[in-house]
Amino acid sequence: MRAFFLPVIAVVAATFLSGCMQTLSPVAAGGQSELDAMAYGPPPMSRAPMSSSQMSPPMSRSVAATEPSGGAIEALRNAFAAAPHAGDAAPASVPVPVAYAPVRRDTAYHLDAGDKLRVVVYGQDGLTNTYAIDASGSITMPLIGSVHARGRTTAGLAADITAKLRNGYIREPSVAVEIEAYRPFFILGEVQAPGQYPYVPNMTVESAIAIAGGFSARAKRDIVTLTHTDASGVARYEVPLGTSLRPGDTIQVGERWF
Repeated sequence: MRAFFLPVIAVVAATFLSGCMQTLSPVAAGGQSELDAMAYGPPPMSRAPMSSSQMSPPMSRSVAATEPSGGAIEALRNAFAAAPHAGDAAPASVPVPVAYAPVRRDTAYHLDAGDKLRVVVYGQDGLTNTYAIDASGSITMPLIGSVHARGRTTAGLAADITAKLRNGYIREPSVAVEIEAYRPFFILGEVQAPGQYPYVPNMTVESAIAIAGGFSARAKRDIVTLTHTDASGVARYEVPLGTSLRPGDTIQVGERWF
């Protein structure tokens, strides 16, 4: 009897052991990593069968999750959040300092006190002469007397003289006016020889400083104050050395602080 049961027991034991070896042990399924969540979104909800009584309205797609703070993942998330997007407004531009520019003035020269004029009346040697504009802004000619010249151009002054001579003195006068000498300019402040100097056409502030002997040891050498007087009044500008100079202008060279 014992010899009969021993083979049966061995067969049953082998069958049991083989069944145990084929049984899969449970594997722990880890949650979705944070990098995957950032790239692909939250994991889908489980779709286990539900009874009609357990049915509820659709759940919101936003899933609250407790996330660890700090570390490389948090730094990467902050970098993505701070990056500009296509629809974002452009950052405000940084104001750029504006450099000083030379002062632009009317190219037509306007006469003033101190200018010397050569007035030519063709065929009238007694009227052709050199006339200086006095402090009142006028010149005085034979026959017609005082003629206002301040603020006029040479062409305008010639027209005024022509009109006065035609009025009872000369039937068809022909008059030309040209500048024989410009009124002087003035330079003050930190130069070697401040004072009054004759104006030369096409002068700049730099050439005027050279005429005055150059800068002193304490001079501010990049910008000067230029005072210009015309019919509209007195105006002061801070200008660089390359600015054009006009007759009668005053240059003030300042002192530097260091």
